[in-house]
Amino acid sequence: METIFTTERVRPLLARVREFVQTELIPLEDGFSHNNLSSLIPILDQKRELVKAAGLWGLHLSKEEGRDDGPGHGLTLCEFGQISEALAHAPFFGHYVFGCQAPDIGNTELLHKFASDELKERYLKPLMAGEIRSCFSMTEPDFAGSNPTRMATLAVRDGNDYVINGRKWFTSSADGAAFAVVMAVTNPDAAPHQRASMIIVPTNTPGFKIERNIPVFGEAGEGWFSHAEVTYTDCRVPISNVIAGEGMGFRLAQERLGPGRVHHCMRWVGNAEKALDLMCKRAATREIEDGVMLGEKQFIQDFIAESRAEIDACRLYVLNTAHMIDTVGVSNVRDAVSAIKFYVANAFLRVLDRAIQVHGALGVTDDTVLSAMYRHERGARIWDGADEVHKQSLAISILKKYGLDIRQKAKELRQFRQMMAAESSL
Repeated sequence: METIFTTERVRPLLARVREFVQTELIPLEDGFSHNNLSSLIPILDQKRELVKAAGLWGLHLSKEEGRDDGPGHGLTLCEFGQISEALAHAPFFGHYVFGCQAPDIGNTELLHKFASDELKERYLKPLMAGEIRSCFSMTEPDFAGSNPTRMATLAVRDGNDYVINGRKWFTSSADGAAFAVVMAVTNPDAAPHQRASMIIVPTNTPGFKIERNIPVFGEAGEGWFSHAEVTYTDCRVPISNVIAGEGMGFRLAQERLGPGRVHHCMRWVGNAEKALDLMCKRAATREIEDGVMLGEKQFIQDFIAESRAEIDACRLYVLNTAHMIDTVGVSNVRDAVSAIKFYVANAFLRVLDRAIQVHGALGVTDDTVLSAMYRHERGARIWDGADEVHKQSLAISILKKYGLDIRQKAKELRQFRQMMAAESSL
């Protein structure tokens, strides 16, 4: 579906991407399981070479990034968002084959903007070329992910090195990754949002250990389609492996997560289109009595109509947000970024649930891609900030415009309690 955001530059690219996905990737879905991903890797890597030969590799890269390692089309976030939707029609292969799967796409943007020349040469260049993969290690099992200022992983200076100790989980794609971007506390006495730093840790560093790939609804997966629990035990890396400097971790996380949420949302829009397509095919061909198709029933028609409207609304909402990020910067559209995150995730899951329902018992089996999509995307309402956190943030921002500054009141209450506690100790 073309929108007002479909530019002359992206239109021919979209057509080529859609054709490649349809002819080269969707046929691979038959009989696919994430637990036997390794058997498909040689085939997918061949597809990657076809993408490179066609000049479609790394479409998310800027022209500056692409000079040495890719085409560097210089697409805006809004333009690439439309590419991301098209890739999501092959939900398990599209982004990987085109070299823009998470978390590599976010780590690429992060390193390009903030890493030293030395780190770019060693890690960014092979990452952009698809020669290696990376992972992002932030969440910890012992602390609520909704409050990222609380973490126990420490990076302590020892001469010219950091020595890192801690435990992370849901370190996505750690299985087979060459390096991790690790969020660790380097300044424990600083203000909460200035305590942590992002540090590159090669996965062959002594003390880096993948304890397990975490089963999600019973499926642990492997390779880039997995989430690992990782321990860091006296991991020693050079201080020069810090990205942008000590205490910059939370600022970098915000820089990374803003565009990253747009990537997620457009992928979910594409996944929802996939689910709607399967729903409609089932409704049009499933006979429920002699000469009567499932799609003739009004409640199924309601499923289809609601899904169509929700997907189209989500697409325009996300692309408009991406356009605003391109034009005025992510810091000026944080409300919209929060809104699309919870709105699109919920709309997608509603469409997916309807598609499963229309397929009946077939929908919960692995004979279609729907059950695998649900297993891996139910977390959409949790990843990159739970729904409740984004809704609260958006509501607080809106109420502030009406004179109710909830964060300021909370700050004043904390200060009052601290003062009373100090007086009571005298």
